[in-house]
Amino acid sequence: MKSLFEKSAVDEVLERAEKITPQTQRQWGKMNVDQMLAHCSAGLDMASGRVTPSRGFMARLMGGFFKDLYSNDKPFEKNSPTSLTIGTNLDFAKEKQHLKETVVRFSQSGLSGVTSQPHPFFGKLTPEAWGKGMYKHIDHHLKQFGI
Repeated sequence: MKSLFEKSAVDEVLERAEKITPQTQRQWGKMNVDQMLAHCSAGLDMASGRVTPSRGFMARLMGGFFKDLYSNDKPFEKNSPTSLTIGTNLDFAKEKQHLKETVVRFSQSGLSGVTSQPHPFFGKLTPEAWGKGMYKHIDHHLKQFGI
């Protein structure tokens, strides 16, 4: 799996994100394009420790069994559940710019810039797993919108 700690992966994500427009339609799921952009930024904020969501009981109990799914080479399944829900009435241009800036900031922070806090479902992750998981997460949502 590619990682957001690889320049080529960052360049790819930024190039694909640039293709998103307010009219871009989802292929599956419930989020609109503005929500998807904000959702991906929130994931990066979580990975870098700027936000620290709590872990529920079931996540603590079961998450470790599924930890490998986060950063392995198998794509996330369509309509996978999420704990990072985003509100409505967002500004598309602002969210798109914020995602691009957040991708760059995460990448430039390097392995030492990731959180030591556990993922809200998968639990404790290595910095390498965070980098791969964040690429995989953003790739999943760009594909969700046909990008």
